[in-house]
Amino acid sequence: MINPAHKGKMVVVEGSYAVAHSAKICRPNVISAYPITPQTHIVEDLSQFIADGEIPNCEYINVESEFSAISALVGASAVGARTYSATTSQGLLLMHEVLFNASGMRLPIIMTVANRAVGAPINIWNDHQDSIAQRDTGWIQLYVEDVQEASDTLPQLYKVAEDNEIMMPGMVCMDGFILSHVYEPVVLLEQELTDSFLPAFQPENVLDPEDPKTFGAFAAPDTYEEFRYLQEQAMQKALPKIEAAAKEFEEVFGRFHGGLVDGYKLDDAEIIVMSMGSILGTIKDVVDQYRARGEKIGVLKVRSFRPFPVEQVREAIKNAHAVVVLDKNISIGTNEGALFTETKSCLYNSKIRVPVMGYTVGHGGRDIRAESIAKVIEETKKAAKSGISVESQFLDLREELL
Repeated sequence: MINPAHKGKMVVVEGSYAVAHSAKICRPNVISAYPITPQTHIVEDLSQFIADGEIPNCEYINVESEFSAISALVGASAVGARTYSATTSQGLLLMHEVLFNASGMRLPIIMTVANRAVGAPINIWNDHQDSIAQRDTGWIQLYVEDVQEASDTLPQLYKVAEDNEIMMPGMVCMDGFILSHVYEPVVLLEQELTDSFLPAFQPENVLDPEDPKTFGAFAAPDTYEEFRYLQEQAMQKALPKIEAAAKEFEEVFGRFHGGLVDGYKLDDAEIIVMSMGSILGTIKDVVDQYRARGEKIGVLKVRSFRPFPVEQVREAIKNAHAVVVLDKNISIGTNEGALFTETKSCLYNSKIRVPVMGYTVGHGGRDIRAESIAKVIEETKKAAKSGISVESQFLDLREELL
């Protein structure tokens, strides 16, 4: 039974403030970040919290780049500190080398990625290319739909990442500007409840001169492969723990945003639209219009992209007549978005033979309009009856510019 008192007081704040407040309530020991649009407000708010003495036992490290920010947290996490950062776009790309180190050293660093397009050409608006480009670095990636979820997911991800069976770093990916700069009603995390949900960080292995250990040592061919195997095993073990953390969060706080995936009007859906991030709100509005006309359309929200929830995706779409996947990214050279590719891959060796189509959408912050989503649904309905003519394509290309 959920205690109604746990629902908290709703306030109207900027998305970045809600995230910074959540990071504060998770009691980090070390924060290190470099300002970059549209992430800057998060770390500005955190620096103010620290200046005002609102985060006890926490040090804010000023650095000269994002590479330095993540490098500082590698050292801090290795000695047992709970760590946090935030970044976006080119800043996340600058971290790329060290992201592998953090994962390989099994350091549960947590950061918020305010998703933004990457150059060239220069673009500061939202798509998912920056974090999707880091999908193979060994970081857990959870994508959120709204500001409340961006705030609530931080303690859940800390709980999973710091589990001694997991010990992997993780990203909470929120759409830049769309979520980072919007003002909307949010229930801010309460300290007492969060403390009951998220225990103190107590890693089994730390750098300590009294008990010497080696982190990130040289590995020859006869040992390197086993390190990669153990990282993959930790990711697989994280799948049920992400689900469990989401359910426990609901019990404590009274809010649920999905575990690995979440469904909207899926039970009898014949056509399913899959996606990640803030676009899901618009998709749900369009689906409501179809449902009002008696058409069985549903939505599958993928919350965990890494680790990828193969079994949950299969179960969610197994009875559909057709599925369409909307990706805010593209893997250049494949004409496909990453979620579309993963979805097809998880079906290949199964008995499920649902037609799956893909669209890459919203590149560089281009508006994704309700009428465009309706057009996609109509094309998917045709594919369900007569087969797929084009497997993956860009949505709303301006042909006059080509």
